[in-house]
Amino acid sequence: MLDAKLIRENPELVRKALKDRQMGTEFLEEIISLDSQRREALQVVEQRKAERNSISSEIARAKASKDNEKAQALMERAKEISSEVKDLDTRSSSIEEELKNKLLYLPNIPSDKTPFGKGEHDNVVVRTWGEPKKPVFEVKPHWDYGPETGLIDFERAAKLSGARFVILRRDLARLERAIANFMLDLHHSKGYEEVALPFMVKRETMQATGQLPKFEEEAYRIEPDDMFMIPTAEVPLVAQHMDEILDGDLPKKYTAYSACFRREAGSYGKDVRGMIRVHQFDKVELVWFTHPDSSYEALEQLTADAEDVLQKLKLPYRVVALCTGDIGFASAKTYDLEVWLPSYETYREISSCSNVEEFQPRRANIRFRDSDNKLKFVHCLNGSGLAVGRTLVAIVENYQREDGRIDVPEVLVPYMRQEVIG
Repeated sequence: MLDAKLIRENPELVRKALKDRQMGTEFLEEIISLDSQRREALQVVEQRKAERNSISSEIARAKASKDNEKAQALMERAKEISSEVKDLDTRSSSIEEELKNKLLYLPNIPSDKTPFGKGEHDNVVVRTWGEPKKPVFEVKPHWDYGPETGLIDFERAAKLSGARFVILRRDLARLERAIANFMLDLHHSKGYEEVALPFMVKRETMQATGQLPKFEEEAYRIEPDDMFMIPTAEVPLVAQHMDEILDGDLPKKYTAYSACFRREAGSYGKDVRGMIRVHQFDKVELVWFTHPDSSYEALEQLTADAEDVLQKLKLPYRVVALCTGDIGFASAKTYDLEVWLPSYETYREISSCSNVEEFQPRRANIRFRDSDNKLKFVHCLNGSGLAVGRTLVAIVENYQREDGRIDVPEVLVPYMRQEVIG
């Protein structure tokens, strides 16, 4: 959430941010108007209250001088003012609520470190790692390999749950578990605190991290409890500190495994084959809470931690800085990690690492005390470290042999206790 004071004092900054995001500014003008109305209403309330206090003193003097007629007239006026104040308070509260609701739909301001662009074609490749293999045989895409070997079952998953669900069997089910355990162990070795969190959360929790109200159509809601299946472990990892003042040294670094649930509303027709875009998937998440002065150094380190997973798995990838027209709603700056997938003959996103600055902490009211003992909002960062299903797909396709077997990456052999699948 953006600070209403920032919008009031520097509206041009926010207008530019919306234009850089390829968005209109009409919504911002409504917010500015509501803020002005709210402040005017509060000013009138204070004036009326001051007038009422002054009349109260006059009433006391009139009664002391036994001027009953004047006292009665003043009391009638005081009654009128009290009624006006009540009406103004109601109007002010109504404006305040409308303003707050509209602020929840306003995206974060892109950092000046984020490249300008209109869409994904303007994203900037920062670096690449590893060379995509050029096998002498035709690599089977995972959506063919899985059903042919019986290790990925789309048909029975559809029978159980509908389209865009998947069942993994035998060695691939074990590989998925091995990947998640490897990631968690690796992040633990780097000082991340592992957390096991609920997969269902309250509306307030989703709102605190920017998922609601704007993206409610993307979420799976549970009635009649008004709870939501989490779209990412980022949600409970961030919101666990809602309405808290963080004690101790910053940064605080967390990692968590979770299943993730997304409707993928509006994505129909995209990646309809295979496991790339499904309604339920596993992910290992990274979340940092940092001092504002060091959050961009933290973003580089968080991104490097996610990259290290790919490097240890020896999967070719590239790092892409998203432009202003493609970054997410809450993000100020984002790096996407894209892994090489032979089935697509290109790189596909496997992680997204973002600095949201104080956008989420302001919504969730997460603060710290600075060196002057003043309360300030922390900065928050998040990243996938990594999406487990897409990592599995990358291994199946990049480690595939001509005879159809799959080599297990060296770092996963201790978890799998075998070197070959198939």
